[in-house]
Amino acid sequence: MASVKPSTVLGRQLGDDLRRFRERAGMSTADAAEVLDCTKGKISRIENGHVPVRLPDLNALMQAYGVEDPAARDRLGTLARRANRRRREGWWHQYGSVLGDAYRDQIEMESICDSIRTYQVQLVPGLLQTAEYGRAVTVASRAWQTPEEIDQFIQVRLARQERLTGEQPLEFWAVLAEGVLRQQVGGTEVMRAQLEHMIAVAERPNITIQVLPFSRGAHAGMFGPYLLMSFPQVASLDLVLTESPTGNIWMEGESEVACCRALFDDARTAALPPTESIALIQRVAEEHTS
Repeated sequence: MASVKPSTVLGRQLGDDLRRFRERAGMSTADAAEVLDCTKGKISRIENGHVPVRLPDLNALMQAYGVEDPAARDRLGTLARRANRRRREGWWHQYGSVLGDAYRDQIEMESICDSIRTYQVQLVPGLLQTAEYGRAVTVASRAWQTPEEIDQFIQVRLARQERLTGEQPLEFWAVLAEGVLRQQVGGTEVMRAQLEHMIAVAERPNITIQVLPFSRGAHAGMFGPYLLMSFPQVASLDLVLTESPTGNIWMEGESEVACCRALFDDARTAALPPTESIALIQRVAEEHTS
């Protein structure tokens, strides 16, 4: 399965807008193709976000579609420039020596999405990890060898968490299997501190944490972790990320995304309500004593 790039997400936002303006103008893809002297297939690929749009082509399409509103033209131009730009300006660029392409893509996706829903079966989500918990996970992964590399990667993980704060914080909803609370990562003290950290951050209005206890038995979402990312403006841009030791897999197909939405709804419905979940996390934290 081909990897979805952050630029593709922005391109899909642009393409969705262009499609609406074309249809509003009563033009077909064949009509748009005549404007650019290209094939109908290229217009379809532009509207699906699969190929970039050069600014001269964008200006020609906006003129043909009668897009005169300055705000709309600015939005389309900004989307085109951002979609065509390579990863040069993100804060994560300075950590290139310890970040692979897949992880950089994930961070850039986080930087432009406005909500994440995730189901996790064994690990605390990276955006909720303490430095000590993250260090234990990083060391166990064997992906980074030297203390310097490990330190840099932990810095990246903590920097990512700034998306949960600020003026426009990310909406984050995590459903955690009970095994996440009981897996001894880093030892009892590290686990207790990690669980107490989750209790604290769950007080923020943009963060929801639920626990799906062992007692719930079998359920539809128990076969693996995933993240469901949503983006501003267009709901159809939702993407699903599944992680594995050999790399990340991004899914953007409508049926795949709809399946994961349904799985998440099943998981959050089966899980304990947030208040009861926090109470369970507190009880397990108290069990993690040295």
